[in-house]
Amino acid sequence: MNHFVNILRYAKPYKRFAIGHIICNIFFALFGTLSFVALKPMLDVIFKQGEANVASVKPEWTGFTDMGDFIEDFLAYQMNYYTNGDNSKALVFVVGLIITMFLLKNISGYFANYFLVFLRNGVIRDLRNEVYRKTVELPLSYFSEKRKGDILARVTSDVLDLQYSFLSVLELIIREPLTIIFTISVMLYISPELTLFVFIFIPVMGVIISKIGKSLKRKSDRVQKEQGLFLSTLEETLTGLRIIKGFNAEDKFNDKFQESTSRFYHFSNKLINRQNLASPVSEFLGICIIAVILWYGGNIVLSQTGSSNLDSSMFLVYMGLSYNVLTPAKAISRGLYIVKKGGAAAERIQEIIDTKNPLKDKEGAINKKGFDTNIVFDNISFKYDKDYVLKNFSLNIPKGKTVALVGQSGSGKSTIANLITRFYDVNKGKILIDGLDIRDLTISSLRAQLGIVTQDAILFNDSIKNNLKLGNDEATDEQIIEALKIANAWEFVKDLSEGINTNIGDSGNKLSGGQKQRLSIARAVLKSPPVMVLDEATSALDTESERLVQVALENMMKNRTSIVIAHRLSTIQNADEIVVLNKGEIVEQGKHKDLINKKGVYYKLVEMQSFG
Repeated sequence: MNHFVNILRYAKPYKRFAIGHIICNIFFALFGTLSFVALKPMLDVIFKQGEANVASVKPEWTGFTDMGDFIEDFLAYQMNYYTNGDNSKALVFVVGLIITMFLLKNISGYFANYFLVFLRNGVIRDLRNEVYRKTVELPLSYFSEKRKGDILARVTSDVLDLQYSFLSVLELIIREPLTIIFTISVMLYISPELTLFVFIFIPVMGVIISKIGKSLKRKSDRVQKEQGLFLSTLEETLTGLRIIKGFNAEDKFNDKFQESTSRFYHFSNKLINRQNLASPVSEFLGICIIAVILWYGGNIVLSQTGSSNLDSSMFLVYMGLSYNVLTPAKAISRGLYIVKKGGAAAERIQEIIDTKNPLKDKEGAINKKGFDTNIVFDNISFKYDKDYVLKNFSLNIPKGKTVALVGQSGSGKSTIANLITRFYDVNKGKILIDGLDIRDLTISSLRAQLGIVTQDAILFNDSIKNNLKLGNDEATDEQIIEALKIANAWEFVKDLSEGINTNIGDSGNKLSGGQKQRLSIARAVLKSPPVMVLDEATSALDTESERLVQVALENMMKNRTSIVIAHRLSTIQNADEIVVLNKGEIVEQGKHKDLINKKGVYYKLVEMQSFG
């Protein structure tokens, strides 16, 4: 139930639709009850009891305690006034009254649903936006432990489940309980004895339905988790299709996917069959109650015993009202099933929304503008899991200098790029920019000082122009073309059918690896930040493109602070300082020539690459 309350918080901006929905449902319940009450004068006419209920004097209102008698006398008076005691005309009058009641009921029902559409779809939109916003906000560490398909399932199918579970119950919150309250009030007026007798059986019905629905949440959670699993398999397949085909692994992935969908098939069957049990069980129990009413009420009518003095027409109205209680009662029991099913989806969505972001801006964080003196790594240590990948790492990078980080794979080079950008926070020590701990800065102002080119060229399914404008949304076409020229990318972009407006496909797959990397370099050039972080920026380029881009990068890095993470050592020989890492620790530090002359770790790395 807590999850239901949490979801309803998103309804606040749509309270005007909620109020309209509630008002219309009140009228729906009222006219629904009155439509059965209006049957009484018609049945009196049919059973030739109309004359006994004809009132020639307009009744007077004497208070709520006599409201039932007043309504009955008022209807009789109006019927007598318009029909002059003619039973055929009286029948037409009553039929018209019944049609009017049902018309008003259905108009109210339509407008209740009309307002609910805006309420429900608005909540779903805001909820989906909130899940996406939180997904983008959460640190990379959160997603390293999650399957992408599971996240996709939560944003899509789980949110959709809520639309047809929790939010569909909004319709039942007012309408069905009010219908039951209005109807039972009239039933109590007609025959308190019979109504109290019926109430004995209603708790029995509730207990049986509750027992059937107990396992729905668990079964639903199992279905949704399995859906996340096969969506993960689908996402991995689309991402790695080239490798799957290259290794003839189509059958292996096909089997994996089919195993998951088979489990989903069995879990779904159990869930839906349990859910389908709600309607026939509640209907059968409802008919049992109707049968009890027929038996007990019929005896009262036939013997004319009890305090209610039921006559035949009033008893038939009472039976109609009993049916009017049965329909919303079934809807409520079905709604309880749906809520239990939706509980699993709400829990999975709430898990993302409630996840604490350890990298969130602290209160009073500084909005830093510009970069003035230096970047200092002050005795930092960091681990992704159990083992430290950086240990007691200290480094001073003055403004305008280029520092290269080299070392074997796993030595911690890319980790430094992750830490300076605050994709992760250090476990020990601190990173300072102009003497300020980066944890004291707003993340947006920190990253505004940084231009990032990653080892993997990450591009999006959009035009070249829009991909580059991630770095500078205000950039003109001329500035975009200039950035492309600096990155040695204009030579192939100008030959494309639509130039910078050409769509590059999913992940830029319409381009070669080298072309994608040059576009990612152009994106960083266009941003023109004071600090550049180049994580294996030239690793995907062929030898000729590497040489040309290297010249462009060197020109771009003049008068700019640069952290260059390099695998190809030939690209960093002109760096102001080269830092050699091994197992997360600095083992050598200095200029290229000095490190070569030392004939230490750096010398061996250069020799190995030269030999290669």
